[in-house]
Amino acid sequence: MSPQSDRDADDTARADAPTDATATDATARDDTVSGGDPMRPSDHVDSTAAAAADDADGGVTQPKLGFVGYLRFFWRQLTSMRTALFLLMLLALAAIPGSLVPQRTADPNGVVQYKADHPQLFPVLDTLQVFDTYTSVWFSAIYLLLFVSLIGCIVPRTKHHWQALRTRPPRTPVRLGRLAGYRSVPVEAAALQGDRTTDVGGATDAATSLPSVDHAVTRAAALLKRSGYRVERFGDSVSAERGYLRETGNLVFHAALVGVLVAVGLGGGFSYTGQRLLVEGQTFSNVLGSYDSFNPGRWFTQSDLQGYNLTLDKFTTTYEERNLDALGQALDYSATITARQKDGQERTERLGVNEPLSIGGTNVYLLGNGYAMQVTVRDGDGNVAFKDVVPFLPEDANYTSTGVIKVPDAKPSQLGMVGFFYPTASKLGSGAFASAYPDAQNPLLTLQVYRGDLGLDSGVPQSVYSLDTSGLEQIAGRQSKAASIELKPGQSKELPDGTGSITFDGVKRYVSLDVHHDPSQLFVAGFAVLAVLGLLTSLFVPRRRVWVKAVPRRGAEHGEYDLEYAGLARGEDPNLERAVADIARRHLSDLGVRIPA
Repeated sequence: MSPQSDRDADDTARADAPTDATATDATARDDTVSGGDPMRPSDHVDSTAAAAADDADGGVTQPKLGFVGYLRFFWRQLTSMRTALFLLMLLALAAIPGSLVPQRTADPNGVVQYKADHPQLFPVLDTLQVFDTYTSVWFSAIYLLLFVSLIGCIVPRTKHHWQALRTRPPRTPVRLGRLAGYRSVPVEAAALQGDRTTDVGGATDAATSLPSVDHAVTRAAALLKRSGYRVERFGDSVSAERGYLRETGNLVFHAALVGVLVAVGLGGGFSYTGQRLLVEGQTFSNVLGSYDSFNPGRWFTQSDLQGYNLTLDKFTTTYEERNLDALGQALDYSATITARQKDGQERTERLGVNEPLSIGGTNVYLLGNGYAMQVTVRDGDGNVAFKDVVPFLPEDANYTSTGVIKVPDAKPSQLGMVGFFYPTASKLGSGAFASAYPDAQNPLLTLQVYRGDLGLDSGVPQSVYSLDTSGLEQIAGRQSKAASIELKPGQSKELPDGTGSITFDGVKRYVSLDVHHDPSQLFVAGFAVLAVLGLLTSLFVPRRRVWVKAVPRRGAEHGEYDLEYAGLARGEDPNLERAVADIARRHLSDLGVRIPA
């Protein structure tokens, strides 16, 4: 990605520009100074004069760069193609942890669960900012270095490319025979196709009926110009070049990469991501207080939230029932959502895996699902202390789920319950329950009941999915005299010691929704398309130069001459010789000259 000068091709083309006499004199001077070695110029490190000077000085003396020199050196390294490619690869590698572990911005509950599952590994990864990969110091450093590298590459290359576009094609080399696709065609009376008149508007020689040199060169210039070349005439020759669109595409590609980086960086400041668990029958409103967790961008304001409501009407899952090896595996699941916008429009949409719902400038994704218990708890006085739907978190593939029911308003003491739900309950030989199938075909809810101060008034936030049993008395469960409470949908049971009763009203499904707003998506998509188009252009547009030259024959009596054709490619161009041959064929056919076999 560092600027590559067009001088590579120019040096090859202009190396033949001096006359033979000048070249001979220069060679003679080099031979004299370097001790007669024609392969070594006078200032070459291996030349006799240079070696003698080094021996006299005691060795080669390297110049000191100094502070500015080192800055210039490191800047050139940073803006080089090798460094930019390395940074791009390093950025891709640095993004891998973000897909391996949950991220706080996208799945905060997953981070909490990861901490519970890996208590020893979590502090190490958290210190390395793995759970905040895309905002970590090391990821941001790579991101910014790549950004600077691209900018430092594009600006000088754009300036150089603009200058190259305004520069005339190089002069025709003296000797075309050393270039690709070279061919020389004699233009003489014997080479003419059929009879020619002696005068065609001054385009032929009156004595020989040959096309004049001026006419041949003019026709070559017109032909090359029609073929998309930039043309410049130098005496009895034409210099043409094409393919600057290749470098244009290259610059567009790199500029589009910068555009992607800028769009992602700025767009992230105005974006937001929120999560909400929604049970069947419940409605979610797009307001800040309705989110279970919310991660705003740096420049987010509440006015960015567009008003709309989402109601979960039904959640359905399709399970594998024929293949016994994959029995119970979820094949597909989808949610039926009723969406209502602020202007009163209402529509019913299907929300599925990788099928987000677009509404109010946001994309709503379906992340997960589970079971929620609809229960009613009465306290010891017979009053309804709790009546709600409590979501349970699945623990295995058969959706064995755990959850917590907290009843702070119960009297005479607060109640806390740790529940286990089995969608298709089956009893093991040990007497414990397990779920044999993920669908709710034989639902069973078991509860361990505690009483005491739940600590909800201490001001310390608590998770709704966990219960701190320290300081609580277990009145039903393993560590108490009474067995765990077992309930099927519709059943009610009394709690021990006259603390109340609980009714299992039914089972509902819930979904976990991820609401994502990113205003940079369209810009990123546009820049990505530009990058692809620029890359294709830089890969498939050839950069080449072509020369057509008329060389009069010495001593020819009837104005005979030779037409020479040759080309030069910038980089690899396997079709260059074919292109030169095609130009020669078309030019000779236009002049009426027979093409030699």
